[in-house]
Amino acid sequence: MSKISLNNPGIFINRELSWIEFNRMVLEEAQDQRHPLLERVKFLSIFSSNLDEFMMIRVSGLRRQKKAGALESPPDGLTPTQQLSAIRSEVKKQILESDMIWRDNLLPALNKEGIFIHRFRELNKKQKNFLRKYFEKEIFPALTPMAFDPGRPFPFISNLSLNLAVIIDDPQEGNIFSRLKIPRETFPRLIRIPPECIKLSEECQDLVDEYHFVFIEDLAAANADLLFPEEKIVNCYPFVVSRDADLEIEEDEAADLLTAIEESVELRRIGSPVRLEVDRSMPKWVRNILAKKFELGSGDVYTVDEHLRKSDLMQLMDVDRPDLKDKPFLPSYPCGFEDEDKSIFPEIKKGDILFYHPYDSFTPIVNFIRQAAEDPDVIAIKQTLYRTGPKSPIVQALMKARMNGKQVSVMVELKARFDEQNNITWAKALERTGVHVVYGLMGIKVHSKMTMVVRREKEGLETYIHIGTGNYNPVTARIYTDIGIMTCDRSIASDVTDLFNALTGHSGKREFNDLIVSYGKTGMMKEKILGLIEQEIEVQKQGKEGYIAFKLNQLVDPDIIIALYKASKAGVKIVLQVRGICCLRPGMKDISENIECTSIVGRFLEHSRILYFRNDGNDILLTGSADMMQRNLNRRVEILMEIKDENIKSEIKKILDVHLNDNVNSRELRPDGSYVKKEASGERCDAQQWMIDHRGVWNEGHL
Repeated sequence: MSKISLNNPGIFINRELSWIEFNRMVLEEAQDQRHPLLERVKFLSIFSSNLDEFMMIRVSGLRRQKKAGALESPPDGLTPTQQLSAIRSEVKKQILESDMIWRDNLLPALNKEGIFIHRFRELNKKQKNFLRKYFEKEIFPALTPMAFDPGRPFPFISNLSLNLAVIIDDPQEGNIFSRLKIPRETFPRLIRIPPECIKLSEECQDLVDEYHFVFIEDLAAANADLLFPEEKIVNCYPFVVSRDADLEIEEDEAADLLTAIEESVELRRIGSPVRLEVDRSMPKWVRNILAKKFELGSGDVYTVDEHLRKSDLMQLMDVDRPDLKDKPFLPSYPCGFEDEDKSIFPEIKKGDILFYHPYDSFTPIVNFIRQAAEDPDVIAIKQTLYRTGPKSPIVQALMKARMNGKQVSVMVELKARFDEQNNITWAKALERTGVHVVYGLMGIKVHSKMTMVVRREKEGLETYIHIGTGNYNPVTARIYTDIGIMTCDRSIASDVTDLFNALTGHSGKREFNDLIVSYGKTGMMKEKILGLIEQEIEVQKQGKEGYIAFKLNQLVDPDIIIALYKASKAGVKIVLQVRGICCLRPGMKDISENIECTSIVGRFLEHSRILYFRNDGNDILLTGSADMMQRNLNRRVEILMEIKDENIKSEIKKILDVHLNDNVNSRELRPDGSYVKKEASGERCDAQQWMIDHRGVWNEGHL
């Protein structure tokens, strides 16, 4: 049998199918009884939300490629048509599985815990009367039924809106169709029935309270006679349409990037339809009407057994049942930073400080900016902002700094997908206070996470730096695992200063001392990473043991993958942990036999990036914002920082090793692109629980 060539497309896993396998792992967490019940519901909600975004971005892109004629095949060689067909097949299987998990597992378990979601028809007269009055008073005035007939065109259906197809039996025309939109932005998806309307069930007598809900669309359908008086309503069927939400901004034609993105965000709700979701009970003739109006084929219609938009089940996390949620923990505060009045700057001068969120609190990062804003010796602050969230204490501190007379410059990346509106709002607010705001760069996104604070001290100006793998967002910092480093190392500070000057001004500098920088197509990051992989190959050729370990979010770039294959063929041991998309096939004979790849999906979203090269004992460890994807290496501004502090390097290596040895939440990637739970041999290792139990140990060596 001939050996497989590195030019064979079969050596790559398709990016989209790899993502679907990742989302399958999220769905599996909803079945894992090691998680508390409401956390399992949360995983089902995340699975649904992930799928929505995948349809709006990736599937819409494939449909555009199919329509226009793809000019270039992906590394795996699949055409857009082949990819769309495979996606439909796998996604429809997962939707059936999600229905089963909700119907057969989660709903019965919720009922046992006193949390009920009722069909309206199952309620007693008292409950129905209460809800009808509630509907009349609180919901009915906001609803607008829209008929569809020759005099009234088919109404516009906005992206991801929840709708009812109301079928009316007309004496003259027979069955006719009307659409009723349920305004989810205004009302909760789950309407709670007040306790006074409920008689406690016998099995729940020992509970202080029960929670009883109905879905809002069920409530609207049961009271549709108020919206269609004197009409005979046959039935109401829920449906949702997903639209193309991938903004296409003609930056070279835009006079003002801010205005162009504002206009594009508005267009998102009216993009081309890509998916129609319907309740399985909907008759075929109604489905056909909808599919025809949305110009979708039968393969783009997805039937759901148990409730559309399961992403809204996240609302159940508001139920006050801490016993059904993950046990909270107090994050560690390095260097005594729990005292918000303790100055951070002297601690940084003692030595670099490692943060590993969420096990370490994010509050010191916020206080770093707050203290800089108030400190009379601070003269300048510069920061990149990618996803800050709607209520950002970081942005508030930056505005306070400017009002206190500091020079403040902020790179706000407006093109952060689905966060554009937040970023536009903050950019305008910052500008109003006099902050120098840069909205982004033409043709590329600024994804790097860095802050610099310039402070006047006795010895002269000192520059303090924070570089991280995660966004400056206190909310996601509690659920994403991310690494951050605070330092005042002069060489790193010089690099960050030069990079900020390149972002806000004009600079052709692309090589730096201690940072590896991706700057669109002109950056040096890919070249540097390929060089480090080649270095391990040379170590192996010299009869020594080459070793590479990566912990990433995604591994897609074909040049990086081929370089890893070459290293494997040379005998270099390669251990990968890729949380999401991985296009590399491990374990292929004569190509990737020396490569192992795992993925951890658990309580926290693994978001940190660590790249480790043993380098014949002179190990090199990098961390920063970049994944190994074409977009990170060719179309973004990214940074990877080489860790020079030996204590921190040792601690990050320990963190990496614990995750690589996880045998509880870890799954192994097989050559065919599927994942299988890693077999627990020897002592159990749950990396995330280990980090909770040992939080803060990585800073015990700080001087």
